[in-house]
Amino acid sequence: MVSQEQRRRQLAREKFLRQQQRRTEARRRAKVRNSVIASVLGVVIIGSVALYTTGVMKDDDKKENAGAEVTPSASPTTKAPDPCEKPAKGKVKPLNWKKEPAVTIDKSADYTMKLATTCGDIDIALKAAAAPHTVNSFDFLAGKGYFDHTKCHRLTTNSIYVLQCGDPTGSGSGGPGYTIPDENLKDKVLKKNSYPAGTVAMANTGQKHTGGSQFFLVYKDSPLPPSYTPFGTVSASGMKVLKKIADAGENTGAGDGAPNATVVINKATVTKS
Repeated sequence: MVSQEQRRRQLAREKFLRQQQRRTEARRRAKVRNSVIASVLGVVIIGSVALYTTGVMKDDDKKENAGAEVTPSASPTTKAPDPCEKPAKGKVKPLNWKKEPAVTIDKSADYTMKLATTCGDIDIALKAAAAPHTVNSFDFLAGKGYFDHTKCHRLTTNSIYVLQCGDPTGSGSGGPGYTIPDENLKDKVLKKNSYPAGTVAMANTGQKHTGGSQFFLVYKDSPLPPSYTPFGTVSASGMKVLKKIADAGENTGAGDGAPNATVVINKATVTKS
């Protein structure tokens, strides 16, 4: 017959075994959970790196550059309220030229460009002496009304921080029909492969001397190689407009897409002073 003491010890052993089994099962579940978390973090990190390495500022004047817009997939975030006004009445002019206009600007003079947008005015001091072909092209295009009523079609909010404009088609593939040479790539502002906030620079196809009409405005210091002609600097008031646009976010949730804000250039004007 089993004594009371033996029965007590048997029950204690069974209780101990049950506790051990529960602890073993808990460790197994924790291990599986941690593996899943590690896998998810790996996907997020890889996606972030992919955004940085593929999200350089390219336009798509040629179809082979369509891959420049590839970004990691992500669920769209809740769209922020549109902080901008409705566009002015008017339509984009379908303009195209076969060759770059002759350089007629005064390289020793000061030029400014005003982008009267639906989100506010963005004033830009242009670098005529350092980038004469670029500034001359903008003077020519603005004078023809080329930029009027065009959308700023791209906003990046991850790793690089820019608003891209200047495409009459709004698709990232438009241009004036001609290209201009790269200029001012040794500008002292381009330190350590970074374009500082306030810089205005040309987009291109990823090849040399392929700038057209698309340009980008940097609203926060952005790591980029010195491959994009810096030709202007945004004013303090213009930076506030860019911040408002950036704060509204972009439409993919992945950090590279169309701005949620309705950013339309109602009128672009270049002025000599």
